[in-house]
Amino acid sequence: MRARMGLVKAGVPFNIHEVDLKNKPEKMLVISPKGTVPVLQTKDGQVIDESLDIIAWALPDEWALVNLDLITENDGSFKAALDRYKYPGRFPDEDCSNARNNGEAFLQKLDQCVSPDSQTLTDICTFPFVRQFAHVDRDWFESLPYKNVQEWLAFNIGSDLFQTIFDKKFSGAG
Repeated sequence: MRARMGLVKAGVPFNIHEVDLKNKPEKMLVISPKGTVPVLQTKDGQVIDESLDIIAWALPDEWALVNLDLITENDGSFKAALDRYKYPGRFPDEDCSNARNNGEAFLQKLDQCVSPDSQTLTDICTFPFVRQFAHVDRDWFESLPYKNVQEWLAFNIGSDLFQTIFDKKFSGAG
């Protein structure tokens, strides 16, 4: 989601190829042997296979303005908490009972950093994961005292940018 949003924000046309990660297409594995998504192959043949790198490539001037510490925490400890909260069965050898609380600690910090009507690159890089976290137990999320995060999330979900890339008919080509 965030790579698509960065490309749309930059006005870079691209093609979307939905990938079944259990049956990865050979063409994808040829250009990116690690077999993860997203993968962007530029017109000059460069392969970029990390969403943050795609955004930095598409918007290099704006990328200099991101809160890299917040994005790093989002992609690190918050993403780990999200995965364990949302999919505890994927971690049978771990105690995932504190995953929601661990994720909430990031929300508390984020509440001090976000503006309810903000859509900076930092917001674009963090909000898709917060969106997933919120949807695990929407009632619980909405009961939290983090009004800035809740309003920020609602604003970003309702934004034209997100609605454009979230539309199933969206192809990225224009």
